[in-house]
Amino acid sequence: VQLQASGGGLVQAGGSLRVSCAVSGGAFARYAMGWFRQAPGKEREFVAAISWAGRRTSYASSVKGRFTISRDNAENTVYLEMNSLKPEDTAVYYCAADVNTVSGAVVVDTTPYDYWGQGTLVTVSS
Repeated sequence: VQLQASGGGLVQAGGSLRVSCAVSGGAFARYAMGWFRQAPGKEREFVAAISWAGRRTSYASSVKGRFTISRDNAENTVYLEMNSLKPEDTAVYYCAADVNTVSGAVVVDTTPYDYWGQGTLVTVSS
């Protein structure tokens, strides 16, 4: 299973950006997916998670109402739409796949995730 994140870049505060994660080599529709981020000098933190069919989602309190996670199982891709971006959202964003979950599960901890993408850098200028 391979994950390829893309879509990061430089955006001004208040702007929007969508990052994507393409998954290959497995049964994507049966994976719980998540987005995490890591800012310089900080630990990796949970951002958002989505269940197999996308019916259940979970968000960190710091991004709730601004970020939206979604998935397209036909395209084997998970997305993170980020609106009203703030300088504190600056980080490397990582997608992750948990291949050992049940339908409906959302996974908010890093430990259960089996596969990780390489990360994509999002920089928000003030």
